[in-house]
Amino acid sequence: MNSRSRTHVIVIFGGESAEHDVSCVTAAHVLRALDPERYEVTTVAISRSGEWMLADGAMSALARGRDAVPDRLEAAGRPSSLGEVIASAANAMAGTSAARTVVLPLLHGPMGEDGTVQGMLDLAHVAYVGAGVLGSAVSMDKATTKRVLAAEGIAQPRFVARRADDIAGVTASGSANHNSAIADVVAQLGLPLFVKPANMGSSVGVAKAKTLEEAIAAARAALAYDEWVLFEEAVTGREIEVAVLGNREPRASVAGEIIPGREFYDYEDKYIGDGATLLIPAPLSDAESAAVRNMALQVFRAVRAEGMARVDFFFEERRADGSSGRGFLCNEINTIPGFTPISMYPKLWQASGVAYAELIDELIQLALERHERRAKFRTTQR
Repeated sequence: MNSRSRTHVIVIFGGESAEHDVSCVTAAHVLRALDPERYEVTTVAISRSGEWMLADGAMSALARGRDAVPDRLEAAGRPSSLGEVIASAANAMAGTSAARTVVLPLLHGPMGEDGTVQGMLDLAHVAYVGAGVLGSAVSMDKATTKRVLAAEGIAQPRFVARRADDIAGVTASGSANHNSAIADVVAQLGLPLFVKPANMGSSVGVAKAKTLEEAIAAARAALAYDEWVLFEEAVTGREIEVAVLGNREPRASVAGEIIPGREFYDYEDKYIGDGATLLIPAPLSDAESAAVRNMALQVFRAVRAEGMARVDFFFEERRADGSSGRGFLCNEINTIPGFTPISMYPKLWQASGVAYAELIDELIQLALERHERRAKFRTTQR
């Protein structure tokens, strides 16, 4: 490939959310997979406190060869204002061999996956990988996701969302006597139930509550991450995941199944221990596999996702009381899923015939396609 046709890729990693460390690991693997014959790379780090930096260390390692990139990038480097980063992207690094620019925001969780960075990039008229502002924001807020799915008639577990102001006493004494709102939730959903912050990912802040007192404590913990708390019924079922790729004509990967190594698939099971078992493809019948893949595409379209997403389901074959189950129930959608080679999203695509590096290539092309398609609307609005 002619060097003049290389694409300038700006990899943004780190971030202010509790998923900062996950992002730093993801970014290292993506850098190793970017073909230097096709891409000119700039790495931008965001510290835990929100400082933007040009990550010179990561770029120096990459210059020595992809094998020199460490397993985890450090969110450190030369301080850079947000304006400088945007200008660099908008001008495609004037003087380099890059013909066009795409931002790859590898930022999991709030202040990265929730539409904030996406809105900034839209204002700068820069192409970027993944969902736009609306799809990102709707998918990040689990309570809003569930309301959208309900409006679309997509099956899901029963849920209740409550704002901090509505959960009296949780941030103060936490006494059951002062938490009639949570008692009402327990009465609606039963026990056990899951409690989680509405805006968070990677199972951060998620707890399974088996008593009212545990539900109160879990709500108090969830409020450390967000002002909205989501309560969900506990479903007895298998955990099935499907990866989606595309813009206007998305396609679904084979389905995979996760067998947790702990009571549920929590943060430690995902990133620290190795107790979870991944079954790819999932042991489903042809009809079941087709059904869950089609459902994943329904969810993807319902929330206005683009580029990529991983859609997670419960497969309830039987209820806890032994009665017939409800089938596939959508748990959530992640628009910037875990992206290391051993993460479920790339593994599902590998099993579907798309290798890791090829997957990144396609995501970059999808970003450019979406950017060009949306550009005509900016022109007509002037």
